Amino acid sequence: MPIKDFEFQRSQQIKAAVIFPDIYGVHLSLSPQARLDEACGLARAINLDIVHHDIIKVKMPKAGTLIGQGVIDDLSRIIANQDIELVIFDTSLSPIQQRNLEEKLNVKVIDRTALILEIFGERAQTKEGKLQVELAHLTYQRSRLVRSWTHLERQRGGGGFLGGPGEKQIELDRRLIDNKIIALKKDLEKVKLTRSIQRQSRSRVPYPIVALVGYTNAGKSTLYNLLSSSSVLAQDMLFATLDTSMSKIKLPSGSEIILSDTVGFISDLPHELIMAFRATLEEVLQADLLIHVRDAAFENSSQQKQDVLKVLSDIGLDNITDSEKYLEVLNKIDLLSAERKNNLLNRLAPNQTALSALSGEGKELLLRKIDTVLQRHHQIISLTIPAADGKNLAWIHRTAEVLSQQNIGESLKLTIRASAENIAKLRYRLSINQ
Repeated sequence: MPIKDFEFQRSQQIKAAVIFPDIYGVHLSLSPQARLDEACGLARAINLDIVHHDIIKVKMPKAGTLIGQGVIDDLSRIIANQDIELVIFDTSLSPIQQRNLEEKLNVKVIDRTALILEIFGERAQTKEGKLQVELAHLTYQRSRLVRSWTHLERQRGGGGFLGGPGEKQIELDRRLIDNKIIALKKDLEKVKLTRSIQRQSRSRVPYPIVALVGYTNAGKSTLYNLLSSSSVLAQDMLFATLDTSMSKIKLPSGSEIILSDTVGFISDLPHELIMAFRATLEEVLQADLLIHVRDAAFENSSQQKQDVLKVLSDIGLDNITDSEKYLEVLNKIDLLSAERKNNLLNRLAPNQTALSALSGEGKELLLRKIDTVLQRHHQIISLTIPAADGKNLAWIHRTAEVLSQQNIGESLKLTIRASAENIAKLRYRLSINQ
């Protein structure tokens, strides 16, 4: 009987089983139970009906099936008794393992990477996000032609445009995917160029960029909405939002910043997604301040922190916690008991602050901390220059934020905010003209 194929989102929920293989000797950033709970949360994020979930101990992984025949037999009985249509293995399966498990279990089998790709495919809203997800899908699919295409054993005749005499269908399919990947990469290069132009435009009105990063479901979007008075989708759901959002907000000092909300991270984030979303994550690289939002109420918060730092390291931000441009926000303190909350508040490090993005408690303290951090790198000065000095006036408007401007006879009195580097350059330019 052929394996049933289906669309993930449909009116009738798909019955699924989630299996976490606890492989002997493999280090995990989260406990096996936490990983299983997370995998179930990922599955529910695409409306799957989880009717069975389990942790399976794997002492000696099988090259062909990962798990032993006895476990396969037990799982087959569960699948038959509960009419399960999909089995999710919360690990990375080789193409051969995936194919063999499907044949033995007689249901569709996917691994952790495929599950996350399905979620990203559903959540992406912008053209850029859809391009990035499609590229990740194709990169993943290319290595799995052995199982995902039903016509691979046929030979293609020489009558078509692309296939020569005797060319195997799998070779044609692989070439078609390769061509599509090349086209997508070209489209994403255009996106990268557009983002670069946008960054140059922002540099002419140089508001500092503050980027929110964090584990998925840590409350980034809720915090973004609190600080920016926006309405970005924020739900108790893994990867509720994918596309980057930006807003201009005012700090207590009166200066303004651009706040950026980025995609959430997760443990073992598929390499295909890290590479595909690099254009989006470049916003993180360019940020003046990185705010790492953590779920203070989650027992494995410290492990989640390490997973986020690993992804940041993968995109080029090594040892970011030692930098002055890093601030940690311990969110969801409204879920803590009074004792845990007091303990947390009493042991905060200088680069940490605690708040509830839901209730707003701690918001003003966070804004003041952002102000303090940015003021270390940006200064506010007043200066008077001739109104006819168009060259230097243009340079000031390109490289600094003009907070106020007042006409005094034939001169202009300006109050500006700029980086220490640009202020030094400005003073040098003005000294030359004197």
